[in-house]
Amino acid sequence: MNYFDAVAHRRLLREYPLRAGFTDGVARQPREELRALQNRRFLRVLRRAWQVPFYRRRWTEAGLRPRDVRSLDDVGRLPAYTKADLMQSIEAAPPFGDYHGMDTAPGLPVVVQTTSGTTGAPQPLFYGPRSREMQNLLLARAYYFQGLRDTDRVHSVYGHGMVNGGHYIRETVLHFTSALFFSAGTGVETRSRTQVELMRRFGATVLVGFVDYVRHLAEVARELGLDVGRDLRIRMISGHRGRESRESLSRAWGGAEVFDWYGVGDTGVIAAEGPDHAGLYVMEDAHHVDLVDPDARTVVPDGDVGNVCVTVLFKDDIFPVVRFDTNDLSAVDPAPSPLGLGLRRLRGFLGRSDNMVKLRGINVYPTAVGELLQGQPDITGEFLCRVERLLGRDEMTVLIETRAPRDRHTDMAGDYGALFRRKLGVEVGVELVAPGILASRTGIESRQKPLRLEDNRRLTD
Repeated sequence: MNYFDAVAHRRLLREYPLRAGFTDGVARQPREELRALQNRRFLRVLRRAWQVPFYRRRWTEAGLRPRDVRSLDDVGRLPAYTKADLMQSIEAAPPFGDYHGMDTAPGLPVVVQTTSGTTGAPQPLFYGPRSREMQNLLLARAYYFQGLRDTDRVHSVYGHGMVNGGHYIRETVLHFTSALFFSAGTGVETRSRTQVELMRRFGATVLVGFVDYVRHLAEVARELGLDVGRDLRIRMISGHRGRESRESLSRAWGGAEVFDWYGVGDTGVIAAEGPDHAGLYVMEDAHHVDLVDPDARTVVPDGDVGNVCVTVLFKDDIFPVVRFDTNDLSAVDPAPSPLGLGLRRLRGFLGRSDNMVKLRGINVYPTAVGELLQGQPDITGEFLCRVERLLGRDEMTVLIETRAPRDRHTDMAGDYGALFRRKLGVEVGVELVAPGILASRTGIESRQKPLRLEDNRRLTD
């Protein structure tokens, strides 16, 4: 069987519609009908997952048998897992681990990519043809929901190579839209100055990627003397905004409308912002999402912050995903949808529970530091949190790139130190550096997701 024969894309489009089929159909479906649809799809995925050694071993060790989980109401009985569990699987059964079902699906084509490795060694990702195209379809759904037009020219700054991101976005736009797609990649794949020139020459109208680099490109455009908004007419930005200021990013790009979406390599897009900019709508016909307490491992009520824990309701071919704890923090918004849609909404990416530093009893997230720096004068927006253990306690220094002259650095460091102390509730050091100094440490030009935390505690113990 070849890849295309295994996809049945027309059936996918009927079952998971785009455009009005989503906004006027799935998104307005009565909750009881949606729950019944989720349940049917969950049971199919569950049957497949029992065939995969990783799940069979974990669930059996938890004292479960196949008949113990009869519906989605019982999903909480299944133990959640994290990337650490997947990496242990790989260590025990190299090179691919035992969390895939390749051995029980002989002859089915498999797409192999990896995660970016931002939080550790890159993890292999496996997709059968159907699950791969489903992820592509759902992201196209998100882009259309946000206002993508078939006449748009889409400039993508997602990375390629083994990492999944750039390939995923390219397949999405190429397979399920009619927009023109320009696959620029990171600053290593296509130099930042060249990217800006290509955007101007080809008339890019939509910019997609991680917003750290998207913001960086606006800085590069201004260094080149271009008028962002006139020379570069980007009308829409869709990426992973997290706690980045929508307003400051929009201003940087001449008033472009900024949209957020959330997903991970294992799952594809899970939730996407719509035209109301009132949270990220979970694609509940394709995913079941719980928010779990990082410590107690229990489901938290709507409105409370917890780890996003996902079961993918269409991945029943190669790599089932059942209760994957992403360690990404978010919360469900319990307020009614301004659009009148029935789907649950996430507040977006609020940080990582495994990328938090505790200073004198206060939890500090690099994302919160970045949020405080947005829109501040004379800085580029680039920063790095350096953590060390000094004289028996953990200390953090925030390195900030600035265009200001050196004779102002001392006063500015004092001002930013006071800002952090007031907003974060703890004392941190501040060091001002020249533009571009941090690039090699954050990987802003080379990585899909730049590093914002440099943990040197093992070096300074």
